[in-house]
Amino acid sequence: MMKLHELSPAQGSKKASKRIGRGHGSGWGKTAGKGHKGQKARSGGGIRPGFEGGQMPLQRRVPKRGFNNIFAKEIVAINLSALNRFDDGAVVDTQALLEKGIVKNKFDGIKILGNGNLTKKLEVKATAFSASAKEKIEAAGGKAEVV
Repeated sequence: MMKLHELSPAQGSKKASKRIGRGHGSGWGKTAGKGHKGQKARSGGGIRPGFEGGQMPLQRRVPKRGFNNIFAKEIVAINLSALNRFDDGAVVDTQALLEKGIVKNKFDGIKILGNGNLTKKLEVKATAFSASAKEKIEAAGGKAEVV
């Protein structure tokens, strides 16, 4: 039976920390791995990320254009041809599309576009439909429902 005082970590799993600035016998004495003088050798020294020594930094050199609307809804577009994977008479909703792997993430909604042909009679529930997609779904005998 093993005792608590006999427990020890696996060999090589614990590495001793590098004790810098503890005399030249340690190999990390004198300048303690900082080299000789200069900004990075000083106490509190160092430069912020993106600083280029006073040269105009890249972040400020490149032209800025447009803006990113943080309130925009991210809609996933799916073509009608992708819906042929479903069986006749199936109900196609967000969950069904995720399970079939047609969409990876649902984001804020799903829009069905009219590219390709639909050969199955499906009941499709989505956030939005293009006019041609709605027409083709109904022509195939299915139903397009906006959720």
